[in-house]
This record gives sequence, structure tokens and C-alpha cells, in this order.
Amino acid sequence: MANIKEQAAAVNMLPNARLTAAQVINSVFSDGAYANIALGKALSKQNHSEQDRRFVTELVYGTVKAKGTIDWLLQQLVSRPLGKIEPMILNILRLGVFQIYFLERIPASAACNESVNLAKKFGHEGIVKFVNGVLRGAVRSKESIVYPDAEKDPRQYLALKEFHPDWLVKRWLKQFGFEGAQDLCRFDNEPPPLTLRVNTLVSDRKTLLASLQEDGFEAEPSKWCEDGIVCTKIPALSVLFSKYNDMFYVQDESSMLVAPVLAPQPGQTVIDVCSAPGGKTTHLAQLMQNKGVIYATDIHEHKIKLIEENSRRLGITIIEPSLQDAAEFKPEWESMADCVLVDAPCSGLGVLRRRAEARWKKNKLDLKTFPPLQRDILRNAARYVKPGGRLVYSTCTLEQAENHYIPAEFLENNLNWQYAGFQHPLTGETVDELQLLPQRDGTDGFYICALVRKE
Repeated sequence: MANIKEQAAAVNMLPNARLTAAQVINSVFSDGAYANIALGKALSKQNHSEQDRRFVTELVYGTVKAKGTIDWLLQQLVSRPLGKIEPMILNILRLGVFQIYFLERIPASAACNESVNLAKKFGHEGIVKFVNGVLRGAVRSKESIVYPDAEKDPRQYLALKEFHPDWLVKRWLKQFGFEGAQDLCRFDNEPPPLTLRVNTLVSDRKTLLASLQEDGFEAEPSKWCEDGIVCTKIPALSVLFSKYNDMFYVQDESSMLVAPVLAPQPGQTVIDVCSAPGGKTTHLAQLMQNKGVIYATDIHEHKIKLIEENSRRLGITIIEPSLQDAAEFKPEWESMADCVLVDAPCSGLGVLRRRAEARWKKNKLDLKTFPPLQRDILRNAARYVKPGGRLVYSTCTLEQAENHYIPAEFLENNLNWQYAGFQHPLTGETVDELQLLPQRDGTDGFYICALVRKE
């Protein structure tokens, strides 16, 4: 009998997965937190089982991604404006609606009951009844909800069915047509695989791949990058970071393409002007065989520490991080570098699948803020390149105003520069620039352009 009581007590002490999810969602929507960071912190503090950790992750990312559609559904179920509902209660409702409408394996009754239990922790009896009434209404109306017609109103249809803001869908419909926009939205909603760049200073892809497979990882070589590994099934991240800690860097395939295009050589002087957290910087160091020097700068002091930590973990000693505004000229670096990397700040519309909340934080006006800054950074960074030296400009966006037109305008105004052709990673053809589209290429959206300063 005592054993049964002990077991029951132990169960009651286990952290509640939905409570953790609700708190993370609230920190994202009410406090402006990044979903991945807030989730990581929450999971590290709670003793969830592996199954519950996965459930919390699914609830958080799913609810955050579907926020626009969830709010549209909620607004049909409540008479008051959503902004009038206390934030934590609103986020409990969002979590409940997500489960009822979009998680088929979750019984509607369970979603309702657990949401009501959450409401009891944060509100009075009237609030509890309100939450119960709204979610019971959601269950009853689930089959009768009518979405906009795809042919009559493709913008609203895609925005609601594929969980993207209306203004962005409108933009993509114009750029890519209905099927292209739909495929792009669906790509953003898929969980990205874990992609690793092998640290070639201590291992090689064949060796690391074989070891990972022996440990139960489902993994395969990247078709885009010779140092890349794509993991489609991960038994436990703890195994990865404990056993292979210095052998890899987590990096998307598209991002892995930048360093080989810059192509620094061992012993050279390289400057990376927007380097944090150090993914591309450490890749450059690998290609240089940890010989030479890389001056890595960033405008945020706390991010400098990330560069230092990543360098140290990978055993890299040639990176010299410093606090520096990439748009401000540093006279002592003029015409000093063999290679310069400008991985410019951008709208980030190519990596929305990795940043669940980003689609709701951005707006059309934000897009206008980046090109002027990108022009300034490119003009400034170009002054650091010695004659005959190479510069790579890259972004993780799909916007041509931030991509093609930035280096094109620079070349028009700087006749001592020209495109530096490089090989397309798949076809081998020589190109001046590369624009990766998620719906076409199966990677994050990315842009890369190589320039050379004439002798």
C-alpha cells in the first residue's frame, strides 16, 4: 500500500507538460522572448520525461506558428476583443485551441479539461468558466468552421491554412504564384532536421557519420556541403553533446556554403564583420587549417562571448573577436585583409522555419530598414580588402532588395570591383551569385555573392 501511495505522490510531483508549454508561450507572446531560448530554459529547469519534453516542444512551436489562425478562430468564439483578455488566460486558450483543431491524436475532452485546470492556477472561478465555455464551443464548432475560398481569396486562404501573416502571403503570391507561395509556407511549418558541420580539425565526415549511426542516429551526408551531415532522427541530444562535443557545429546547409565561396587559404588574414555566434567564422578557420588570423567582430558584447565559446569548443585558436560596429570604418584595417565576409543583418525571411515567432514579429515596414544598413556595411567592409582580395556578401532572406540589388549597386559605384565567379554547389556551373529558395531547394532561404577587388 505504501508503495502505491509513493508512486502516486511521485506522479503528482512530475512537472505538467501543458503548464510548461503555456508558460513558454506566454513569455513569447507577452514578453517578447525567442521561442527556442525560452523553451530551452524551461526544459532545463523541469524534470520532464523525454516523451513530455517532445510534447512540450510540439505544443510550443505548434501554437506559436499557428498564432494568427488560432486568434482568428478564437475571435469567432468570444464576444470581446482578444486584447481585452488577460495575457496568460489568452495564451492558455491559444494552447487549447491548437490542440483541439490541429492535434488530431489529442482527445478534445483532454485538451479542454487540461486547459481548465491551467486556468484554475491563474484565474478566479469566473475565468475558469470562461475558458471552459470557449473551448467547449471550439469543440462544437470544429467541423463547421469555414475557411476563405482558395480561388476567390488565395491570400486569406493561405494565411489562415498555412499559418503566415497576411502581408507576407500577399508578397509571396506576387513573387512565386499560388503554388510557390503555398510550398514556401508549408516548408516554414515543417520542423527542420538537425544539420551538423563536421569540425575537420579533429575528424572527418565519414568517421563522424559512422559513429553517429552506430549510436542510433539516422543521418546522411549533405548533398550541398562536403562537410555537412543531415540528421533525421536523434535518439538523444545529450549523447551528441557529451560524446561528440568538439566534432561538430550545428548549422544549416545553406549557411555552410558561405565559407567555401570565400575560400580563405591557410596563413591568410580574414575579417568577418558580422560574425556572431561564430558558425561561419569557425568554418573559415577550418578551411584555413587553423593557420593565419580571423578578426571577428560584432556589435553586441554578449555575442562576442558566444564566438569565444564556440572557438574554444572546436579547438580553434586563430579567431580574434572584438566589439565593433560593422558600419563604422576601422582605419588600421584598410586594405589589410585577403578575404572579408559580410554576412549582413537582414529581414530573415528565409529562415522562418527555425524561428517560430519571427513571422508574427516582422512587418512590411521592417523590410525597408535593412537595405540602407546593408549598403553601409558593404561599402565599409570593402575598404578592408587588399587589391586582388575577395569579399563575400550573404543574407538569410528572400528579398531581392536585400540581396541582388545591394552588391549590384555597389559594383555600379565602385569600378575597381567585379563579380568573382564561384561554382554552384550542386551543378558545378560558374555563377556570380546564388539565391536558394526553400520551396525549390529544400534548404533555408539564402543569398551568396562573391566579389573581387581588382589589382
